[in-house]
Amino acid sequence: MKEIRLRALEPEDLELMYEAENDRSLWNVGTTNVPYSRESLRQFILSTTNDIYADRQLRLIAENKDGEAVGMVDLINFDPQNQKAEVGIVVKREMRKRGYATEMLHELKRYAREVIHLHQLYAIVAEDNKESEALFVKASFGAEGTLREWLFDGKKYINCRVMQLFL
Repeated sequence: MKEIRLRALEPEDLELMYEAENDRSLWNVGTTNVPYSRESLRQFILSTTNDIYADRQLRLIAENKDGEAVGMVDLINFDPQNQKAEVGIVVKREMRKRGYATEMLHELKRYAREVIHLHQLYAIVAEDNKESEALFVKASFGAEGTLREWLFDGKKYINCRVMQLFL
């Protein structure tokens, strides 16, 4: 039995999004470095069409077999001409180390291949984020190159690996 089900955003996901978007420990793994208000996130939820072609991105909530939201996955920087998108993933802090991230990526890959018909997925992972790199390797992504000094943590620049998967 599948442990994870991906579903569209709902208004009740506001607090999950608010916690993730305002978790400063996650800011260094991506390009976000400002807090988001509940109102701006509420407007995002209300305005999203859940159509990657219209929105050029897609956020899905991951639920476990008990229907509890455990995290979210994003397809961003969608490039319809070349059929590729960047992957982002967040698991709620109290739900980590239970295999949910692996299942979330598995379901996202299936969805990207069978529903959206993407050719490839990629992720940008900080070199010092060994857990994320191992997660993507476990999900069959290959480390294809290094982006030198790609992220800035406020003190130093960090190299990142491009993790890529052909569907």
